[in-house]
Amino acid sequence: MKAFLLNILYIFILLLYSPILIYCALYYGKYRSGFKEKFWGRIIKRHKIVSEGNTNEYVVWFHAVSVGEVKLLKPLLRLIQERRPNWRCVISTTSRTGMEIAKQNYSNNWHVFYCPLDFSWSVEKAMQRLQPDLLVLTEQEFWPNLIDAAKRHNAKLAVINGRFGESGYKRYLWIRPFIASMLRKIDIIAVQSETYAGWFHRLGASTETIHITGSMKFDGVNFDRNNTETSQLYELAGVSPDDIVFVAGSTQAPEESFAIECYNNLKSDFPNLRLIIVPRHEERFEEAARLLESTSILWERRSSLNGSKKNNNEIFDNKINNKTNNKINDSIIEGNSTNKFIRPRALLVDKIGELGAWWGLASIAFVGGSIGKRGGQNMIEPAAYGTAICFGPNTKNFRDIVDLLLRANGAKVVHDQRELEIFVRKCLESRQFANELGVNAQNLVKEQLGATERTYNL
Repeated sequence: MKAFLLNILYIFILLLYSPILIYCALYYGKYRSGFKEKFWGRIIKRHKIVSEGNTNEYVVWFHAVSVGEVKLLKPLLRLIQERRPNWRCVISTTSRTGMEIAKQNYSNNWHVFYCPLDFSWSVEKAMQRLQPDLLVLTEQEFWPNLIDAAKRHNAKLAVINGRFGESGYKRYLWIRPFIASMLRKIDIIAVQSETYAGWFHRLGASTETIHITGSMKFDGVNFDRNNTETSQLYELAGVSPDDIVFVAGSTQAPEESFAIECYNNLKSDFPNLRLIIVPRHEERFEEAARLLESTSILWERRSSLNGSKKNNNEIFDNKINNKTNNKINDSIIEGNSTNKFIRPRALLVDKIGELGAWWGLASIAFVGGSIGKRGGQNMIEPAAYGTAICFGPNTKNFRDIVDLLLRANGAKVVHDQRELEIFVRKCLESRQFANELGVNAQNLVKEQLGATERTYNL
């Protein structure tokens, strides 16, 4: 009866949001792929990844909803590959961008697929086909039909890097008996902090199953600015050693406009300043482009960079022909007297999955999703690089990490465009201020390492 009622609820929700889903599918290409996997559970069969007759091999299914959770798994899967060669891991995800990143990172070693939607028939078919020994859910992916199907097929269940958004936790309290019955079916719940441990317990999880491991997000970050991906972007964007790069990453409205206005007001006083904007979602690319085009800033798109300096210079020259003199004055002229071109000082990154590497170019960083209603985005990556970080006041999705950073004097909070500009100017005028913030942030990240090892041991 419970599964039937859930199916009815899911169908109602799909019908309710169908106009939005159709619009996104037509205009952004979302939700088009993985239909058989999502609706009918037609994922890979166990016998295709396990040697016939080998009882020492185990199938472990990791589910990561989108890009952040997919990347989170990387250090853990590396440990498993090194220490448990008899484990056959598969990775499911929900979003298209999550699938793209999963294929880039894992398809050579593990099988990747779309997770079936939580209809009883689709998750049952998926369990029949894969027959996993262990199902691992990242952070807060609690799907009742999926969990029930796993238990019926005798799979162990684990939650890793467990957390709740504060608003999600409060909503779950209204249906605590239902949530409690689901959480008690999970064998291990590895959470990021004592706060989340308390929340899981109050929602009905058994004390014996809850373990505080810390956040795995700290373990997957890069401390080395000379890593291969960042070095390639450094060359691709034509960043010079004298440039001071301001990266506004994971942005939403109105954060792109704040960053653009900030840069526009400071570029004359600080000619070495460069701006890189990385919107959180691809739907924001065109809006950010329109904002840039409405200013005197000479800018370019990440998609226009192809790795060839000659071709990139031709792109810049074409831009110059269509720009007014005040826009040209915004840029630096490079080359000799017979071959000069103008290097745009602002870049719009219209590509998903690269932000982690772009943070490695940043001297100053604004972490988006924090001035609007989203609840913040991951600020650990720029912190690991020793970047001077700021973010908005709405960071409820990363409350523990934010508390740690602020207590360590490793970041600052800005409430609007004016405060963002004040922060960036202070970093430009006082390298001591910026360096102190960066060093404190990087040291904090180093102190928090080890959650992946603890999670693996569980």
